[in-house]
Amino acid sequence: MKKVIALIFGGKSAEHEVSLRSAKNVADALDKDQYTPILIGISKEGSWYRFPDMTVFNNKAIEDKALPAQAESVALIALQGRPVLYSLKDHSKTSLDVAFPIMHGTMGEDGTIQGLFKMVQLPFVGCGVWSSAAGMDKEVMKRLLAEARIPNARYMLLTPFKNNSYEEIAAKLGSPFFIKPANAGSSVGVHKIKSAADFGPKLKDAFQFDNKVLAEEFIQGREIECSVMGHNHAPKASLPGEVIPQHEFYSYEAKYVDDNGALLEIPAKLDSEVTKRLQAMAEQTFHVMGCDGLTRVDFFLKPNGELYINEINTIPGFTKISMYPKMWEATGLSYKDLISNLITLAFEKYEAEQKLKTSYLE
Repeated sequence: MKKVIALIFGGKSAEHEVSLRSAKNVADALDKDQYTPILIGISKEGSWYRFPDMTVFNNKAIEDKALPAQAESVALIALQGRPVLYSLKDHSKTSLDVAFPIMHGTMGEDGTIQGLFKMVQLPFVGCGVWSSAAGMDKEVMKRLLAEARIPNARYMLLTPFKNNSYEEIAAKLGSPFFIKPANAGSSVGVHKIKSAADFGPKLKDAFQFDNKVLAEEFIQGREIECSVMGHNHAPKASLPGEVIPQHEFYSYEAKYVDDNGALLEIPAKLDSEVTKRLQAMAEQTFHVMGCDGLTRVDFFLKPNGELYINEINTIPGFTKISMYPKMWEATGLSYKDLISNLITLAFEKYEAEQKLKTSYLE
């Protein structure tokens, strides 16, 4: 019997539009002989809707004020200990077997929706609550990596309550340096700071997306990425790929808006020793961060061969120019099989967790 899978996309995030594009690709690649998809879009206002077919992806965004006529208001609930999609229109109930969250950034990649899945006992693709939250918060990520002695860029934490000056940061980190919101993905609010004149307005922009901003040293090097998949105790890294930005750096526009914003070299032109070292560091990062299911690990490779972790992405993009599936394809795993493998991992993780006791008296 086919499993019912909820593909969940959109949400209250600066990456809402990218999420829809990723979700369309996942829906296209899904093995329809094994899975029956249910398309659930979360509006920019946070409302949940079920859509009957792929025409939802003709929209750039889902907004309450401009809903497609076929949108049906729904809620995800637990009924007698089982996850159910409840229709607010006709009160019908649809049982779900597994969820695939394809929600980039806040309210999707940060542990929030993963917590909901746990509450209603719904198996789901990807990292759990705390690893999602830790991976999303770049300051927490850096602390965990530093404790594990995994190299990453030096940084300073900026908040609205501290009066950090350009001069203070440049004296510690050098110039130019980057500023980035701690809890935003895909280069949203990220700026390269070259002068004091740049600093004020661009810091103000970064604070639009989070109340914590990192100032991070600029590392001159190649931008290499690696896909990781598996359970936390046994991750497997793909062949790495290289991003060669055609913009000044790998910005949001270069990633998602401009199809020619970056050249992608997959697999990356690296010697075997560097490839093995990079894959081992990607797997170590996946383990240290408590990840499960999937993660993309991003690196800087300096001319002297030193590797530094830039960041991890616990729900990487699945758009037509996204690196995560492309690196697995180069490793020998088709897009369709990749999606099926990720869903299988979700069921395996859920079954293992179900064996844990939840009552002291039993």
